[in-house]
Amino acid sequence: MTYSPADELKQQGVRRMKLIATGFLLAATVVYVLAKWAESSGAGGAWAGYVAAAAEAGMVGALADWFAVTALFRRPLGLPIPHTAIIPTKKDVLGRTLGDFVGENFLSEAVVRARLRAVGIGARLGAWLEVPEHVDRVTEQAAAALRGTLTVLRDSDVQAIVGEAISRRAEAQEIAPGLGRMLERIVADQGHRAVVDLVCARAHDWLIEHGASVMDAVQGGAPGWTPRFIDRRVGERVYKELVRFTAEIRDMPEHPARGAVDRFLRDFATELQSDPDTRGRVERLKKDVLARGEVQELIESAWGAVRGMVVAAAGDERSELRLRARASLMSLGARMAVDARLQEKMDGWLEDAATYVVTTYRDEITSLITDTIAGWDADQTSRKIEANVGRDLQFIRINGTVVGALAGLVIYTVSRLVS
Repeated sequence: MTYSPADELKQQGVRRMKLIATGFLLAATVVYVLAKWAESSGAGGAWAGYVAAAAEAGMVGALADWFAVTALFRRPLGLPIPHTAIIPTKKDVLGRTLGDFVGENFLSEAVVRARLRAVGIGARLGAWLEVPEHVDRVTEQAAAALRGTLTVLRDSDVQAIVGEAISRRAEAQEIAPGLGRMLERIVADQGHRAVVDLVCARAHDWLIEHGASVMDAVQGGAPGWTPRFIDRRVGERVYKELVRFTAEIRDMPEHPARGAVDRFLRDFATELQSDPDTRGRVERLKKDVLARGEVQELIESAWGAVRGMVVAAAGDERSELRLRARASLMSLGARMAVDARLQEKMDGWLEDAATYVVTTYRDEITSLITDTIAGWDADQTSRKIEANVGRDLQFIRINGTVVGALAGLVIYTVSRLVS
């Protein structure tokens, strides 16, 4: 805590009020002296006693309230009177008391829920999000936060986290049954037909383009004792049969070879789900793949591409990401403004989140208050508090003078009437 120039200006106001309050005390003293002189000399008549009693009580009230106000901030007249200089000496106790008070009366679950329910944040948020300028502001700030987050993140850290998460998840769960069920559904829906069509078409085109290589390969595998013209005729025949076979599979949806592929895939899907040997092989293959460096390189390249794409989209006001986010926020605002159930859900989420925070971190919040006040300098704290509230406290001295005088006058009058 620092004693600022603004506090010094306030302290000047406190000094002026102190002079005024002291002036009331001095006025009461002068009136008391004059009244007693008039009473003793017989020059004042009966009224002098009433005035002297009122002035005397006014002085007593002024002095008592001066003592009370002064005792808050320092020891009156420097005397070591008990229970004085309360703020400097009891600062830490006041800090703990204030922390406990805030925790019990402001950070309780019932108070937080009641306050948030009374505010109706869901309806207000919906009405606020209906304004396009507000949505633009939220979108811009969210995009800036996203860009900043992605910029400060280190690629190595993200890659390590993603790689570890993928490896841990893959090692913890057997993938063969899931692959089997997926393959079974694909075959049942004939989703593999397009892949078979593509393979057959590419195989036929490759044979047409590389005919000489195929015939050379066939001739090269023939025995050495056969004549070369026979090897050439055999190679040409094998090549023509391969071309014909691939063309038939490509053009005939009901070709027996396609049916064989279907049966193989169905059997393989069943084995993936039920055959222990097949499932064990898939698990070993999975571990070998995860252990390869190429997998980490793939994660690295994928993260770099995703980050660059997101950063660029977040910085472009006309990007699909920004436009979709803006449209989603406006749609959410329009719904929340009129949908009571959605408003209630939003209020419930906010209440749960707020109550979790205050109930979980209440001790930390209150200790922040306590520790902060404990770290303040006692004398400086006293001066700062006096600068901010001391002017109002001087009215207590003024009121004490006036009320004491009136009370003294009443008491003196009643005593005179009784006697």
